[in-house]
Amino acid sequence: MSTMKTNDEIRIAEEIVSVLPAGTVARVCSDDRETVRYAVRAPGMRLRTIVFRRDSLRRLLQDVLRAIKVDYLRRDLERTASRRSEFQYPRPARLHHIPITRSASVAV
Repeated sequence: MSTMKTNDEIRIAEEIVSVLPAGTVARVCSDDRETVRYAVRAPGMRLRTIVFRRDSLRRLLQDVLRAIKVDYLRRDLERTASRRSEFQYPRPARLHHIPITRSASVAV
């Protein structure tokens, strides 16, 4: 991975986290190369970690709707900072159990 791509990923991640109060967010070393992590320390805020997947940030960089999506992510981060302890982009997929019902009459 080139340094230019890495800097672009970090730049867009910093653009998103800049919505939080100054001095409350610090970039931390990741355990893996696939994520960019931030630690959050602020009184009254439940949020403690922010995790961005690098491949998602790269896709976001080349998206024509980038400005709109970044704005949405900033609003989502700001809105949920007092409710969630971790913010992830993209959000993890959640599988909901949907019961399968069978009809009593099956056409043959």
